[in-house]
Amino acid sequence: MNTSCLDISNQQRSFLYKGRGASIAPPNKFEKHYHEPLTMDLEYLLKDDESKSIPTRLIPVEAKSMINKVNSPDIPIEYSLNPYQGCEHGCSYCYARPTHEYWGLNAGIDFEQTVFYKINAVNVLRNELYVKKDAEPVMLSGNTDCYQPAERKLELTRKILKVFLEFNHPVCIVTKNALILRDLEILKNLAANNLVFVYVSINTIDEEIRRKMEPRTSSIANRFKILKTLSNNSIPCGVLIAPVIPALNNMHIPHILKSSWENGAMDAGYSVVRLNDIVSDIFKNWLFTHFPERAEKVWNLIAQLHGGKVEDKRFGVRMKGEGVMAEMIKQLFLINKNRYFRKKHFEFNKSLFKEKNLSNFQLNLF
Repeated sequence: MNTSCLDISNQQRSFLYKGRGASIAPPNKFEKHYHEPLTMDLEYLLKDDESKSIPTRLIPVEAKSMINKVNSPDIPIEYSLNPYQGCEHGCSYCYARPTHEYWGLNAGIDFEQTVFYKINAVNVLRNELYVKKDAEPVMLSGNTDCYQPAERKLELTRKILKVFLEFNHPVCIVTKNALILRDLEILKNLAANNLVFVYVSINTIDEEIRRKMEPRTSSIANRFKILKTLSNNSIPCGVLIAPVIPALNNMHIPHILKSSWENGAMDAGYSVVRLNDIVSDIFKNWLFTHFPERAEKVWNLIAQLHGGKVEDKRFGVRMKGEGVMAEMIKQLFLINKNRYFRKKHFEFNKSLFKEKNLSNFQLNLF
């Protein structure tokens, strides 16, 4: 790895990637060489000029499959589907970042700047639903947000929802983007037969933290508006407080739960932050850049959640953590959930999904 080039400070890096979540472009673990900007490029790169902002590249790819089996006891949904790889939302803690390294890119700024979209997603999904043997729900999305900004132009998620409606197949959606309300009519049609449940991700009530931590997501006010709009249209929805980061947003749990319930959420869940692989470097750089006064405390408390490490890949432990801090977060969540939420049972309708007549269907050869 070439580390002899000019070193750029964290402050300068944050300036270079203004408007993005990641402040660094970490080396790809699969690549032998790592490149830094040359000295002569530094003055140009640091100019306060909006034209120097990093544009998002949308790259079409051909998918071999769309429905993925989720082999994790921590996830209640058995299948997931991701129309996009990479995410412009720029969440600094995102566990999906390392997947970009398989494309020869970095998990930092490349993950936000270069978004791959599965151009044949609809046809592949339809083929798979024709031969799917069960009606277990599919989660949109397991890795990156299916309503990230690229969806406004590409409408992949919208088309995918229409396929689920066509097949009467259950689908669960997790998002932090108000763009979902564009597809309200499709969601209403799915909800009429208990075929959809939407979780809105809300992990803070502080808009300043949201802008720094999740720079291209919908505002907190608009996320509560998503819940209210869905609820008013009889579309079952809930709130997902994820991730909980000690000394940064854990104190917001009571307010989030209260406001979510007031806006029609019928369920709530949470998970704690875990920083696997290169995500730990990306998040640490972000944390010490934006919150230097409490960065050490936050970092140490995250490690306390996972047995002294900030990463955690252990099934049954990684999502909720362990130890005193994990128990405090758990009790804070449960006390407030029980205070506000009534026991409303939701069950996906699996009886309407039927395999299509294969005699009238020709599988693609390629």
